Amino acid sequence: MPEVNVEINGRKYRMACEEGQQKHLIGLAERFDAHVEQLKGAVGEIGDTRLTVMAGIAVVDELAEAERRIKALESEVVVLTRAGQEVAAEIEALEEKFAGKLDDAAKALEGVASVLDDTAPVPQG
Repeated sequence: MPEVNVEINGRKYRMACEEGQQKHLIGLAERFDAHVEQLKGAVGEIGDTRLTVMAGIAVVDELAEAERRIKALESEVVVLTRAGQEVAAEIEALEEKFAGKLDDAAKALEGVASVLDDTAPVPQG
């Protein structure tokens, strides 16, 4: 199992990860370290453990907010999908109605053409 070295709050940690996940793990550690550094800038030096716990809680809070937004978006997708299906059904019904009217018009034109054929004088020649 591959190992990577990451740095959080100025301390280096060796961590194992799955093959191919090294860059991802390093990126996650860099993001977490950025949270720690941001908190350190906001609250000052309050101890490594407390700072790490606060950063962890901040990250989990962001995750909870993202999950809430995902659920809201999923609900919107359901509503929009239903609306799209209703519009598609309406379009299909209108197309069927239009096709029927077009068929009626074609029959009427055929009737007119038939009458014209029957009443037209026959050319003599």
